[in-house]
Amino acid sequence: MDIHKLVPTKLLWVDLEMTGLDPAEDLILEVAAEVTDFDFKTLANYEGRVKHDVTVVLERMQKSHDWWSKFPENRDDFIKKLNTGKSSQTIEQDLIALIAEWFKNEPAILAGNSIHNDRNFIKHYWPALDLKLHYRMLDVSAFKVLMMGKYKIEFEKQNSHRAYDDIQASIAELQYYLDWFKNDT
Repeated sequence: MDIHKLVPTKLLWVDLEMTGLDPAEDLILEVAAEVTDFDFKTLANYEGRVKHDVTVVLERMQKSHDWWSKFPENRDDFIKKLNTGKSSQTIEQDLIALIAEWFKNEPAILAGNSIHNDRNFIKHYWPALDLKLHYRMLDVSAFKVLMMGKYKIEFEKQNSHRAYDDIQASIAELQYYLDWFKNDT
């Protein structure tokens, strides 16, 4: 099977919320995944919160203080629910099972905004999951750069910094750009 010639029929949208942006220093707090077709119809979804020691998370958040201070309601919600999550290994296995169920032999193409950084965390924390992902990714932020730079078009989206909401915003943003091309070119 030549993965270069396989035509994908689905996307695996993923968003991670982390204590910061450095996989070597920061922790994954929350993950959402959504399987869609190329019309962005939802086929399946998954949400998980990674269980962590509160002290460790607070220490990591302190290093990224500027970012977390901008979203105090999210920070406080994450802290309150730290003990209610699943182990990181369980979440990795859940995501591998989602891919196995929905992608079968098709490569799972990761999609999202600035998805390369989420991929860096996946490689660091969930290497078995990383092996299930195609090397190609659909990064909505690449469309953002193109639309702003070439066409002066900017999509106004809400940044909730909650994994599931951010996936929905990424899908809406890509749909906005595709609609613009369809209707305005």
